[in-house]
Amino acid sequence: MTKSLRIASLACSFNRREKTATFLRSLSAQHIPEGYTLDIYLLDDNSSDGTAEYVRKNFPSVTVINGNGWLYWAGGMRKVWGEALKNGPYDFYLLLNDDVTLADNALDKLLEAYHKSPYEANIILGSVRDAKTGRVTYGGRRITSKINGKSFKLQPDENELLECEIGNANVMLVDNKTVNKIGILSGDYTHSLADFDYTLTAVKNGIKVWVGHGYYGYCENDHGVPWLPQKNSLKKRIKYLYSPTGLAYKEYITYVRKHFPYSLPEKFLKIWIKTLFPIFYDKFKQV
Repeated sequence: MTKSLRIASLACSFNRREKTATFLRSLSAQHIPEGYTLDIYLLDDNSSDGTAEYVRKNFPSVTVINGNGWLYWAGGMRKVWGEALKNGPYDFYLLLNDDVTLADNALDKLLEAYHKSPYEANIILGSVRDAKTGRVTYGGRRITSKINGKSFKLQPDENELLECEIGNANVMLVDNKTVNKIGILSGDYTHSLADFDYTLTAVKNGIKVWVGHGYYGYCENDHGVPWLPQKNSLKKRIKYLYSPTGLAYKEYITYVRKHFPYSLPEKFLKIWIKTLFPIFYDKFKQV
């Protein structure tokens, strides 16, 4: 008898119960191809809106893990991934954001994309788009400068895989060979940058990172402007500079030093200009 290939889906939630419920409905409705099994893990980081209780009641097949309220995204994903590893090894780990509404065939397409690659260790990024505009919001990015890390967002091809170096974990399929080689998300990051770091680290270790063919669901771009405007007090801007959900200064410098060290002086200068003199960004910078 052929052994089924095991998939663990991993996501975090925090105080957006309705979005989390919509996401879980779209995930639970996925067609599971023959020869595969899917286990769903959700880390709820101590939501005050009753998310954990709601999920346990309405999605009993989901394994809910409690956070302490201070894990943020990267910390939460590391914890939920670690819990899945205790029940593993799985053949695949499917990283998802809980504000994504998956297309009906998303899982089928991810696995189809995975098997298109001739390489052994792979990460497949599923592009998602805005429901109103149809424009890609999250997916993969291709680097145009290895010095400063400049990159552009890839528009998925309807039929072919596109190779890239940087990816969002809104929809990200990681095989077990990759985990065996580079582990899970780095502990250097609290909230953001962990997915960018993971894909860049994968590429450096000979793992292929691909943008899968077509789209895999819908997700609104909620990042907004990556600085606080001049109208905010300096004290508030400094706080935002160091905040895990703001510019995450120390972690950002760690990321740049690790992947784009020659651009460190430039990045250092820019992040301080954003903080001390954001009027220049208010006037001239486009998001």
